[in-house]
Amino acid sequence: MKVLLIEDDPVAAANFRAGLAPEGHEVQVAEDGRAGLLAAASADFDVLVIDRLLPGLDGLAVLQMLRAAGIQTPALFLTALGSLDDRLVGLRAGGDDYMVKPYAISELAARLIALSRRARTPARQMRLKLADLELDRTTRTFWRAGQKIELKPREYEVLEYLFRHRGEVVTKTMLLEDVWGFHFTPQASLVEAQISRLRAKIDQGFSPQLIHTYRGAGYKLDEA
Repeated sequence: MKVLLIEDDPVAAANFRAGLAPEGHEVQVAEDGRAGLLAAASADFDVLVIDRLLPGLDGLAVLQMLRAAGIQTPALFLTALGSLDDRLVGLRAGGDDYMVKPYAISELAARLIALSRRARTPARQMRLKLADLELDRTTRTFWRAGQKIELKPREYEVLEYLFRHRGEVVTKTMLLEDVWGFHFTPQASLVEAQISRLRAKIDQGFSPQLIHTYRGAGYKLDEA
């Protein structure tokens, strides 16, 4: 994965690069907004990571100018500005994701990989399939081994989210923010209880098991 980091703090940039390098990801750093704008417009990247508070041009202006120029490279804001209003402003400016410093490098890497994979998906599929689990987005219906599975609205949203990110580890924070819309951390049992209910409907009595827990990381929908 080729990443452009637009970050004026050299220590933060070095830590970012050191955290992603072991996974084989290539990181290019732009030290201010204008340099980041030029780099993003003149080279191909899988994902952009942009600080909000930048010299020259702030991060919002950088992304707005890129989007106005038709450059749709997935972008994640990585910033100390963490209020709900800050997040909404960043997403409305064209951001695809938003994380607040300090951050866990494992979660950041998972989000970046998810963004880059989404960008490579050519079209929104309305019917998805994994092993004998099927989803019809038009009717919001699931089947397992040909049996229709009745899900409550929140159960459907969580399972569809896992389905759209199948093969990827999804963190509790991602679920809380993207499914529930929470931008704080309520009791961790909220996600755990929902996953437990889904397992009882999706996996109990079926093989193979499709919902997997990665302790300290999150959950993944996959055959293995």
